[in-house]
This record gives sequence, C-alpha cells and structure tokens, in this order.
Amino acid sequence: MMTTKRTAIRRRLAIRRTAYRPPWSTRQVRHGSIVAPLAATIAATVAVGVGVALARAERERRAERDRRARERRFGLLAHERLGDGLRRIALGQLDIVIESLEPGGSSGTAAERVHGARKALKRLRALLRLLRTQLGATAYERDSAVLRDAGERLARARDAEVLLGTLEELCKRSPRRLGARGGVRRLRVQLQSERDGAAELALTDGATRVAALQQLRALRRRVEDWELVEVHGIEAIEPALATLYRKGRRRMRRAERAKRDVSGRKLHEWRKRVKDLRYAMEILRRDGDGERSRKRGGGKSAKRRAKRARERARSIETIAKRADELGELLGDEHDLAVLAERVRTEARRGSDAALGARSRKELSKAIAKRRRALRKRALRDGERLYRRPPKRFVARIRRAAAAQASLSRR
Repeated sequence: MMTTKRTAIRRRLAIRRTAYRPPWSTRQVRHGSIVAPLAATIAATVAVGVGVALARAERERRAERDRRARERRFGLLAHERLGDGLRRIALGQLDIVIESLEPGGSSGTAAERVHGARKALKRLRALLRLLRTQLGATAYERDSAVLRDAGERLARARDAEVLLGTLEELCKRSPRRLGARGGVRRLRVQLQSERDGAAELALTDGATRVAALQQLRALRRRVEDWELVEVHGIEAIEPALATLYRKGRRRMRRAERAKRDVSGRKLHEWRKRVKDLRYAMEILRRDGDGERSRKRGGGKSAKRRAKRARERARSIETIAKRADELGELLGDEHDLAVLAERVRTEARRGSDAALGARSRKELSKAIAKRRRALRKRALRDGERLYRRPPKRFVARIRRAAAAQASLSRR
C-alpha cells in the first residue's frame, strides 16, 4: 500500500476542500465573449471570399471584352493570314449590325445604334469589293444586295441625323449671322424631332427589322463557310485593290469637270470610292508589329532593315489617314448639299414659314460658301492621294504589306 509523504505541498493536497468553482457572476471582468470575435472572423472570411469572387468576375469580364474587341478588330492581327483575317473581320462587322438591330442587343441611343450599324455595313461592302473575284459574280451581287438593302432601311434615320448636325455646325461657325435667328432655331427644333422619330422607327419597325435580321443572319452563315484563297502576301486581292483605286481616280476627274454640279452628286460618288480605299487600307493595317520589332536588338544592318521596313509599313497607315480626311471633307460637302436641298424643297412647297424668307436666304448663302471651300480642299487633297497610277499604287501597298509581315515575324 502506497503512502503519501507529508511534504508541505502534499499536505495541502490531502486537506479535504470543496471543489473550485468560478464566481457566481456569469461573466468575469477579464473574460470577453467569444461570439463577437467569431462573428468578425466569419464576416472577414465572407468579405474576402466575396472580394475574390468579384475580382475573378471582373477579370473574366475584361478578358471577354478584350477577346470580343480582338475578334471585331477592323484590321489584320499581327500573325493572321489574309484569308482568315478577312473572314473574321466580316463576321465581326456582321455581329455589330445584328446587335444594333436586335431589341436590347446593343447599348446606346437609337441614333448611336443606327450610326454604328451603317458604319459596319459600309465596311462590309468595301470588304466584299476586295473579295469580288474570289466570291464570284453571283455570290457577290447577292451578298452586296443584302447589305445595300439593310443600309437603305437605315438611310432615313441617317439623313435626319445629318441635317441636324450640319445645321448645328453652320450655326457654330456663324453664331451671330445664323445662330441668333429665330427661323433657324425653329428649323433646328423641327429637325431634332424628325431625327429622334426616324431613328426610333428604324429600330422598332417590326416587319422591316425582322426581314433585315433574317437576311443578315443568313449572310453570316455563308461567311462562316467562306473558302478564301491563301497565297503569299496580298496577291489574292491585288486586282480588286487596283480596280478600287482606279475607280477613285476616275470619279475624282469627273468631280473636277462638274464645276456646276449643284446637287453634289459627282462628289458624292467620288466619296464612296474614297471610303472604300480607306476601309481597304484599314483592313490591311496590322496591329502593333512595328512597336514590337523596335524593341528587338541586333546589329546596325539589322536595325537599318527594320527601320526601312517600318517606314514601308507606315505607308498603309498614311494612305488610310489621308483617305479618311478626304472622306470627311467630301462627307461634309454632301451633308451641306442635303441641307441645301431641304431648304429649297421647303421654299418650293411654300412651307418655309417657320424658317422665314430672310433666314432661308442667309442659310443658303452660308451653305454655298462652305461647300465651295470644302470642294476646293477636297480636290487638292485628292490630287495628293491619287497621284500614282494604279499599278504603282498596288506595288507600294504590296511592299508595305510584306514589310508588315516581316516585322510580325521578328
């Protein structure tokens, strides 16, 4: 049998006492509740989890936006083959048109959606002209008619927008002469009402919109099945590019000879071909090739070759910019012609009481003066853009495209 030694400690342990209990109060001063820290920990965990989820969703949204923008880029990508790029560009522009016409398919006002759809349609028609030989005459005429009909459905909304914007620009140029006139202000209110109504009608006209969407979706399925010829460089579209450039030169000469063309029809026909040239150059313009190659190392000879390649590649950008500026000049001239015709029509009908005879006279004079200035500038810029014969122009673009391809391989 074991015995306990009578040490001081064990003597105290052997003394019989009641079991230790906490004080009667339910809570001591130095002991906090565990509920609050636990709730704070859970809340922090949840907040971190929500933050991570939101960050992931935002990252995915940005990645989707970048992918969408890349697919719809109106121009060749850095390492993209010509045939693949033309198909991708056509599909992207068709998606823009379809989304603009679908209810709730695109954000923005009705006028902005109409403008975006019309711009995409013009780009598509220019792209089809580059592929006319490859697609064949029958397919080209069929698909071009689909795009033309869709554009005509939106033309009324565009004309109403143009009339209002042109009048406002004239008033900014002559605030005292035009902007302060009550007749001009009343005309502006009338045009604004017409603009809003025409844009809404173009997007809400059920039968017209549904028919256009059906045709555009059918065209999109055909574009997906395109089998384009893949050759070295831009050889496949060089004949079409030469034809496009040649037509632009001819239209310019006709516009030069038509000095008394009050309606501006010759200039407007020239503008269509200038727009085609601009869009063709934007299609052939690749993204970011020169910047990447500039950062590469190499010897002096390699740097000189890279510099010459960049200079050649920039010629596509230069032509696109010049065609864009010329197209804007011709577009402004055409918009003024449309406004002048509207003023004349109101006068012939005897319904220009809201505008007033004096305001109509001042407005007509301002329109004529501005049109003369724009015509002079357009013909001057046109001579610079179309100074080369078509063969030399195509040769220049061929070298520029080859330079772009070499830069993208570096």
